[in-house]
Amino acid sequence: MIAYFCMVSGEGWSRRNAEAAQERDALANSSSPVIAAFKVFQQELDTRHDKYERLVKISRDITIESKRSIFLLHRVTNIPDPEVVLNEAESKLDGVRQKIGQIAEELRGEDIYQFHRAFTPGIQEYVEAITFLHYIRHRSLISLEEINAKLVFMKTGNGLAEAPPSSAHVLTFQVTPADYLLGVADLTGELMRLCIGSVGNGDIDTPFQLSQFLRQIHDGFSYIGNTGPYEVSKKLHTLRQSLGKVEDACYTLRVRGSEIPKHMLADVFCTRTTHMDTEEGVV
Repeated sequence: MIAYFCMVSGEGWSRRNAEAAQERDALANSSSPVIAAFKVFQQELDTRHDKYERLVKISRDITIESKRSIFLLHRVTNIPDPEVVLNEAESKLDGVRQKIGQIAEELRGEDIYQFHRAFTPGIQEYVEAITFLHYIRHRSLISLEEINAKLVFMKTGNGLAEAPPSSAHVLTFQVTPADYLLGVADLTGELMRLCIGSVGNGDIDTPFQLSQFLRQIHDGFSYIGNTGPYEVSKKLHTLRQSLGKVEDACYTLRVRGSEIPKHMLADVFCTRTTHMDTEEGVV
């Protein structure tokens, strides 16, 4: 009985000592300048983390809508009036630009490169979509300056709206040269698919136009070499693959085009493309 009483008394004494120690620590912490400074750091890091996560979510939305625009643009080879598809894709990209305006709002007063990895996938996908649309419509490559000129927004009470640079409360977003180059590198894959789709519909002129255009892009990337971003050198291999497939299609058209019926050309190219990918270890 005495032993039990001593044990209970000891536990109570230990508990009281622990509570007293916690009270002393709390009192000391509340008056400690170090703890106060770290609380400020905690709030700053939490705010920055929340902003980063919001940018990641916006980037995902931009990627999804840009991909939908690209899929839509591939229909231009299957319909009699391509302008209908082009206008619809332009409308979708207007919505994408509004989401980029949300990124500009989040980055106002911030260092863009601290959050660049959060939104760069979406921006690259947007560049791929807008360059694809521009090529189909104008048969040329849109410049970085032209892309950035469309990313000027005016903050209003109802949200964001595209506005001229002279308007008040203007927000701007600048696509970086690296994101532009990576988006253009991805564009070459879509142009290769456009080439195969065009041949399937009996258009034998588009592959030769695409071949010349892709050679120009390849030459431009070759000038960059190893001096550009690391991701550019990785995508250069894919660019060469796309160029090789388009050149192979042009070779087949030039040499064997008269032997193969037009409705079978696409099947021949798809078979040859799969064979090339297997040899290179892609499939």
